[in-house]
Amino acid sequence: MTTHPHRFKEFVAGARDTLPMLVGAAPFGMIFGTLVVTGPLALWHGQLMSLAVFAGSAQFIALGLIASHASFTVILATTFIVNLRHVLYSATLAPYISHLSLRWRLALGGVLVDEVFAVVWAHYRRHAPGEVSPWYFLGSGLSMYLNWQIWTALGLLFGAAFPGLQSLGLDFAMVATFIAIVVPQLVALRYVAAAVTAGALAFFWQAWPYKLGLLGAVLAGVAVGVALSRPRKPLESADSSDAGAQTNRASPPAAHQPQNPHAIAGGRQ
Repeated sequence: MTTHPHRFKEFVAGARDTLPMLVGAAPFGMIFGTLVVTGPLALWHGQLMSLAVFAGSAQFIALGLIASHASFTVILATTFIVNLRHVLYSATLAPYISHLSLRWRLALGGVLVDEVFAVVWAHYRRHAPGEVSPWYFLGSGLSMYLNWQIWTALGLLFGAAFPGLQSLGLDFAMVATFIAIVVPQLVALRYVAAAVTAGALAFFWQAWPYKLGLLGAVLAGVAVGVALSRPRKPLESADSSDAGAQTNRASPPAAHQPQNPHAIAGGRQ
């Protein structure tokens, strides 16, 4: 049974290990708040989006689509596809949280974002499923959630005073954060292939309207990763099957042996 001091220690450890990610997300949240101030949404719309959606890339994309008067269908489809990566995150972490109650799994899923996945997966992968309590996950997720709300609010409050904030290059901090998230995960061919495919296509298709190039690049990257992750039939098994088939084809059928009528007659007597 997990003791309460141990739970608190795990919670604090998760928040502590997420600190570098909090620093990278801070200017990203503030820039989002600033863009809301200069965009078509009301201030409380921007804060509500951060509270309910809690997905930086999807929020930026949705804000741009809203400003360009895209249809609700396009906004919904684009943000849905962009956030499909969270399905892969959940599948990766499932062995470590599948034993938890539905309430726990819903709470952890609500705070699962890119940075939290990077921190939690780096911690969980060093332990067997069931050895680590969910409090580490919760500490990482809640710290990132509160950090995002704070910096969104600061951008909303002070964005009007700094209208050119997004042009200062602060968003590079988030780029660096994503590089730190992605690169350590490229430990297999399927991961490298998926990342290269999505990155290259996103670059070449960036001129597509309504961010559809990004949508297509994500789909292509996921498709490549899934295709390369499919289990393959062992080579020896396939070779042995082929050899057996060739042997059967090469061996002539057994000659028909005529029965001895005298033996049959003797057997009947």
